[in-house]
Amino acid sequence: MGNAQLQAKIRDLAKEMDAVILAHSYQVPEIQDVADFVGDSLDLAMKAYRTKAQCILFCGVDFMAETAAALNPGKTVLIPDPNSRCPMAGMLPRQAVVEAKKKHPSAATVLYVNTLAEAKAEADILCTSANAVRVVQSLPNKRILFGPDENLAYYVAKRVPDKEIIPIPEHGYCVVHKNLIQKWQLDLLKTEHPKAVLLAHPECNPDIQDSAGFVLSTNGMAEKARELPAKEFIVATEEGLAYRLRKENPGKKFYVIETAVCVQMKKHSLEKAYNALKSKSPVVTVPKGIAEKVRTVTERMLNLTI
Repeated sequence: MGNAQLQAKIRDLAKEMDAVILAHSYQVPEIQDVADFVGDSLDLAMKAYRTKAQCILFCGVDFMAETAAALNPGKTVLIPDPNSRCPMAGMLPRQAVVEAKKKHPSAATVLYVNTLAEAKAEADILCTSANAVRVVQSLPNKRILFGPDENLAYYVAKRVPDKEIIPIPEHGYCVVHKNLIQKWQLDLLKTEHPKAVLLAHPECNPDIQDSAGFVLSTNGMAEKARELPAKEFIVATEEGLAYRLRKENPGKKFYVIETAVCVQMKKHSLEKAYNALKSKSPVVTVPKGIAEKVRTVTERMLNLTI
């Protein structure tokens, strides 16, 4: 069965089930094309929070689907491949947050949505790369426990110099942005495409952030690519975003590091999406007590954004 046929079957089944399909911008093109909404973590969290659909098929990694489940008690949240797990989220277990809070009792705890539900439940508020600065600025505390991404903590610290940002864990990172995207590779692309504007994700290493034209979330990159008159862009993030950018901006060119691939994001496929809807499994669940806490801190973040 070809992609077009399978996409049609997925759309028909989703309509029949009153299901909404959410996909992250790093998904494979055929998943992006079948989704109702494609976006970054913040955008998808808001879509999940607002949806009236009774079922959510979440094509993203584990922490994203957990957030959707916590925000929608009583609804069914499905994930095509339950083994799609974010390595960075796994770097911050709940106990590490508890210990950091004991060590710094006066600090507020701000956790990136890229954390598992058990850790989120220990936060005062969540953030995404799109709103991290605004979230930190909104807090009265001068000391902020911030995790799990050290590079995002660097990004925030530069923009909120009057607060002490304490990374937890000390060296948490995204495998793709830290290891698979290097400044020398971007410098080479810049040499090949001297007129291109460099857009970098705040999960990138500091030397990349400091040399970029703009440091933005994936949705921020999409917005900037639309609004700028430039015709060429170098995009320092997971390569999957390029498909969306090229689709939304047919008159512009986008250059990425083709080897910057999140293998966890890419575990989903059309066949797995169809089977998840057809079998109504795997279902994503979050224990009630944890889900209530996650919902509270997620709503605090969303209320600053919506």
